[in-house]
Amino acid sequence: MKNLRHAPLAEIEQLMKELGEPKFRAAQIHDWIWKKHASSIDEMSNLSKKLREQLLEVYQIPKVTIDHSQFSNDGTIKSRLKLHDNRFIEGVLIPTEKRMTACVSSQVGCSLSCKFCATGYLPRARNLEFDEIVDEVTLINQQAETHFGRHLSNIVFMGMGEPLLNYKNVLKAIERITSPEGLGMSPRRITLSTAGVAKMIKQLGDDEVRFKLALSLHAANDQKRNEIMPINESNNLKTLIESLLYFYQKTGNEITFEYILFKNFNDSRKDAEELVKIYRQVPADLVNIIEYNAIDDADFEKPEENVVDQFMEYLAANRVNARLRRSRGKDIDAACGQLANVTRTA
Repeated sequence: MKNLRHAPLAEIEQLMKELGEPKFRAAQIHDWIWKKHASSIDEMSNLSKKLREQLLEVYQIPKVTIDHSQFSNDGTIKSRLKLHDNRFIEGVLIPTEKRMTACVSSQVGCSLSCKFCATGYLPRARNLEFDEIVDEVTLINQQAETHFGRHLSNIVFMGMGEPLLNYKNVLKAIERITSPEGLGMSPRRITLSTAGVAKMIKQLGDDEVRFKLALSLHAANDQKRNEIMPINESNNLKTLIESLLYFYQKTGNEITFEYILFKNFNDSRKDAEELVKIYRQVPADLVNIIEYNAIDDADFEKPEENVVDQFMEYLAANRVNARLRRSRGKDIDAACGQLANVTRTA
């Protein structure tokens, strides 16, 4: 059975012609898929029963559903989402006074094996299809409307998986989300976070994307980054800096560095000095300093508060635009690096 949401409008129009149906039926079907978010062909009530039966002979609509949701004391909602093949991903709604943000996944599992990330300890089962990513965003948007009476204001691709290793589907999903028939969201309100795939960062530049880019840095020298992020062995800092400069030259889009502080690993004065050097080589507008969130498989710890303060003070003294990002949803394993803690035991 073919996925109806993967069928171009021209294909549906051709099928209507073959079935002796008027051309506008194709537009009606298209509206049911993308504007009304139909979960089945049977829901398409303005089509005749015969036409629905004929469509069912060729197509299906595999939908993503919410299997289970957890609610944090700070308002964060983490949802385990079930895919049509009975696999699971996780997505998070992060509400604040000014923003309503969806943290979305792009793969089932991950192949990069970052040592501090729960998803990194899962095998990569497969990429998400573009329509599954759209479903994920749509479901989280519905949660925002139901629980907070507000639409999503921002989307971050910081959930399970490496977005740039699912390039075509992620870009197609963003195209759909930002379209008038999707959420109509500005690309400037979308941030794609990557562990660092230099070749694909350059491809983003060539494609002149309009969304923001965040690099998960977490160590400012190759030796340490190799220890915690194996991808650095084939995408070292020099190569990544070159790719980020190329991306900025092509797009002018904002670039952010993400830097998790680990006790006695990357939190020293020397580490801060190395981070400043990296920052000055790239037109980055912000460094997000992130507190570490514990996971079962890793032995990392958070630094003491005074160490964090000293690190931040050094960055500020060297004119680095840095922000300390306090994690939300820690009580439900929804914070940065924790996704998959529940999913993998499902």
